[in-house]
Amino acid sequence: MEENHKIKKREPGYKQKLINRLKRIDGQINGIIRMVENDAYCPDILMQTSAVNSAINSFNKDLIAGHIRSCVLNDIKDGHEEVVDELVITLQKLMK
Repeated sequence: MEENHKIKKREPGYKQKLINRLKRIDGQINGIIRMVENDAYCPDILMQTSAVNSAINSFNKDLIAGHIRSCVLNDIKDGHEEVVDELVITLQKLMK
């Protein structure tokens, strides 16, 4: 199956918001690594991994909303309704 290599130019402020969120998630992951290295108690690590999952889900929701409001909407306006099928497939993959 061929990979989709489209690009999306994002508004600088929105792009920076996404990057900042990902950097916070990266910091949380690094904190979990340190917890494992320092033999932290399992439930404490699990609470932190749960927080990372929530942060990633929040990031995904924001990115999906932005995608629908820009890419999907613009493609539909331009008559490219196949973008709806692409969105459905993407959502199905995220909800596994």
